[in-house]
Amino acid sequence: MPKTLFEKLWQLHQITELGEGEYLLNIDRIFLHERTGSIALKSLEQAGRPVVSPDQVFCTMDHIVSTRIGRNDNTEMKGGREFITATRESARAAGITLFDLQDPRQGIVHVVSPELGIALPGITLVCPDSHTCTLGGLGALAWGIGSTDAEHALATKTLRVKKPKTMRVTFSGKLQPGVTAKDMILHLIATYGAAGGAGHAVEFSGTAVRELPIEARLTLCNMAVEFSAFTGLIAVDDTTIEYVNGRPYTPDEAHWSQAEAHWRELYSDPRAEFDTELEVNCAKIKPMVSWGTSPQDSIPVDGMIPSVDSHDTERRRQAAGKALDYMQLEPGTRMAEIPIDAAFIGSCTNSRLSDLRLVADYLRDRKVNPSVAAICVPGSSSVKREAEREGIDRIFEQAGFEWRESGCSMCFYAGGESFGPGKRVISSTNRNFEGRQGPGTKTHIASPLTVAASACAGFIRSAEEC
Repeated sequence: MPKTLFEKLWQLHQITELGEGEYLLNIDRIFLHERTGSIALKSLEQAGRPVVSPDQVFCTMDHIVSTRIGRNDNTEMKGGREFITATRESARAAGITLFDLQDPRQGIVHVVSPELGIALPGITLVCPDSHTCTLGGLGALAWGIGSTDAEHALATKTLRVKKPKTMRVTFSGKLQPGVTAKDMILHLIATYGAAGGAGHAVEFSGTAVRELPIEARLTLCNMAVEFSAFTGLIAVDDTTIEYVNGRPYTPDEAHWSQAEAHWRELYSDPRAEFDTELEVNCAKIKPMVSWGTSPQDSIPVDGMIPSVDSHDTERRRQAAGKALDYMQLEPGTRMAEIPIDAAFIGSCTNSRLSDLRLVADYLRDRKVNPSVAAICVPGSSSVKREAEREGIDRIFEQAGFEWRESGCSMCFYAGGESFGPGKRVISSTNRNFEGRQGPGTKTHIASPLTVAASACAGFIRSAEEC
């Protein structure tokens, strides 16, 4: 029988059926970070259980570390130092690989994982972080879990999982100039709603997807969880093989041919059936930006905030009204009329080298508006080093951006640093719910290119408009 990519990956890792739609799956690799990983490691340690395969478990410091230059264990988050030191102690005791603050491999978990070849086509990878679905861009079956499941996976290399349905989203046609993977996923969520992928493993396909480089594919899959999907997936192709070749944790030369042959089978068979099929015409996608407190509250940058009554259910109308109150916006307002206080480029969604190169090309000979506080946080120490080798840091700084160390700073607010109460921020992050970037902070999510254009204009703008 023809199989979808998801079905192939699931069957490769299925140990047994448990009943009522649940299965026991083998877990190949586990990635932790100091915010939640320390909890799972400490709980396991207190129970007297070892990590069953420590050589397949990795941990990084990213969520609550300070991204300011010259950082150490001290953070802006109250009690953050204790998270960092506890994680370090538990990781060393468990014998797992730790990318500590001064390790040249340190970075945001979902940036480091593909960068080092920890995430590979065909494997299962879990992490106590909802955006683990990012790694489906490599053809991995990856999803976010809680700390309790992380503890179970660490002790047994298995997890009990309810099998999701399958969905294929086909992006047909070519993307217009200035339209990025971030715009693709925001358009999808705005069109079908934040719950559009609920209960499904979503495979992204079509001409536009095949033409995306890997880092853009990672961006697309990163926000599958904002579509309420179990995970996002993209079939393996030459682009995937070329990307993973030669990375530190990829198969060595003796095993490469065998691995490549396996990976090249990781695609949906021509007659494979999906539970749900959606198609998106890329000609209709424009640079997007959010206006509310959910990614589904997104419209083209040149658009106008819709009326509350335009939403199709009472629940959505109430949510829209509440979002507008929080964002202090009115229906009918053109996005281009909205001034911003701050601009942020970073996060596991859009902080890779290709993102920074794209923005640097735009920022040459341009300046950030004096009224805007602009910050760039590279996704990993490796990304930061390479960007500095290419002179990208100087372009950002000359334009008016603050250049920082890698981490989740300014995306994940955990009681530490923010742009300030009530500030309006345009951001390359993935979430815009109330307080995501700090108490009262009003976040508009967009592509890095749109963030840069808006930073220079002082108002929300697309690069095509400036």
